[in-house]
Amino acid sequence: MDDATEIKPAQSAIPKAELDRLTDDLIVQLKTVFDPEIPVDIYELGLIYKVDISDDRDVVIDMTLTAPGCPVAGEMPDWVRDAALQVEGLKSATVNLTFDPPWDQSMMSDEARLQLNMF
Repeated sequence: MDDATEIKPAQSAIPKAELDRLTDDLIVQLKTVFDPEIPVDIYELGLIYKVDISDDRDVVIDMTLTAPGCPVAGEMPDWVRDAALQVEGLKSATVNLTFDPPWDQSMMSDEARLQLNMF
């Protein structure tokens, strides 16, 4: 490859307006899932690491938990999948649980910090 070759990220076949709507609707749905031990939704807690919507409208979500020994570790990915499937237009949802990088409080949004009086 010569220096003049430019690598561009793949463009989505989904129209931008629809992709924006799907993304916004996914965020709304992810905010309905709460860690049972912390009164803040998983999106604001920073537990969602990656969301990828394919051209076929399948979504893959990479997420973590506040701790590997979380008592709902076996259930929470199902809750997230079920929430994602509420978004009109998505065909399927897959949730991958990862602990790399490990979650810490710095991943929380300002909104989450405010809800937990951590300022």
